[in-house]
Amino acid sequence: MQFSAMETLMIALLVLGSGQWLVHRVSILSRLNMPEPVVGGLLATIIVTGLQLGGLSLTFDESMKIPSMLFFFGAVGLAADFRLLKQGGWAMLLFAVLVIVLVALQDLAGVGMAKILGLEPYYGLIGGSVTMTGGHGTGAAWAGVFEKDFGLTGVSELAAASATFGLIFGALLGGPLAMFLIRRYRLAAPAHGAAEDASAYDKAEKPHPISAGSVIRILMLLSIGVVVGKAAAETFASVFRLPTFVWVLFVCILLGNTARRLWKVNDATIDVVGNTALGIFLAITLMSLQLLQLVDLALPMLAMLIGQVLLALAFITFVTFRLMGRNYDSAVLCAGHCGFAMGATPTAVANIQSVTQHHGPSPLAFIIVPVVGGFIVDIANATIIQTFVSMLSG
Repeated sequence: MQFSAMETLMIALLVLGSGQWLVHRVSILSRLNMPEPVVGGLLATIIVTGLQLGGLSLTFDESMKIPSMLFFFGAVGLAADFRLLKQGGWAMLLFAVLVIVLVALQDLAGVGMAKILGLEPYYGLIGGSVTMTGGHGTGAAWAGVFEKDFGLTGVSELAAASATFGLIFGALLGGPLAMFLIRRYRLAAPAHGAAEDASAYDKAEKPHPISAGSVIRILMLLSIGVVVGKAAAETFASVFRLPTFVWVLFVCILLGNTARRLWKVNDATIDVVGNTALGIFLAITLMSLQLLQLVDLALPMLAMLIGQVLLALAFITFVTFRLMGRNYDSAVLCAGHCGFAMGATPTAVANIQSVTQHHGPSPLAFIIVPVVGGFIVDIANATIIQTFVSMLSG
């Protein structure tokens, strides 16, 4: 059964709605901070796979998938405000370096484990930072590159499964790890200097009303970013072999910071537009998955992902915590690092919120984690992945 573009969009929106309903009704999904598009999309995947086993094959029009993905990464770029980099100081720089080192280690370990398990090394990247640090959006984006350029099969399905695996463990382990460190070393929230930083953070986080004008401005910037980014990807393809979404990300970073000097950029609008685009992209991607193609790769990939979880936990506990100062802020930062080293930036923010609600505020963590996890890590991850791809293919 073949669905048109509008029919596919309608089903994707139904999938998103079902994901919202499930997350609100099933408490464990809410506690794990599971994204609504992922929950609805995986449910759709199970239903589609069941129908396929019953002899009914469903085919969806995926023409809206790539534009939605590019709009999402463009929104990430627009939200990257250079002014926030000053607030984190040297702590932000050091934390960013540690994050980048772990990203490289994830890919190095992934490629090594893939070779040991008898898989193509590119599968090691999928089980590495592509999905562990990049999450569903980056995983699906790079999966398309691996399928098109290297002829791999089942990569989209593996990317979605790996990202979901990492998301669950990032949400499950981040808070408990921070609480263990706090109790083990008898740490307490700093008593001095927190009020000033907290007020600055609260001021930065004040919501602004979303209007038709703000939506139009953001869509205008995103459209420019996507068009210019695609043109740059085609123009420099022979020099810098980067996926189109990376170029769109770069262009929108420049557009967003330029626009902030010309008029007020509504971050709430960027979040709504970006999350909507990501939701549509994930829904179409997940409901189009072919799970039956994963049978031969399931056990090797599971072993690889378990290894990645152990690597992240060891690095964050023994390196990130110690080098960031072995204090309360560093313990909270460890919870955030778990979130986006095995999931996504929203999981990281949810982790540090959970810790600070129980043990006291950490304004430094609320400045560093969103900036590093939502901006710096995306650029570093794309660069490191591309470096590994070039080495493996060249």
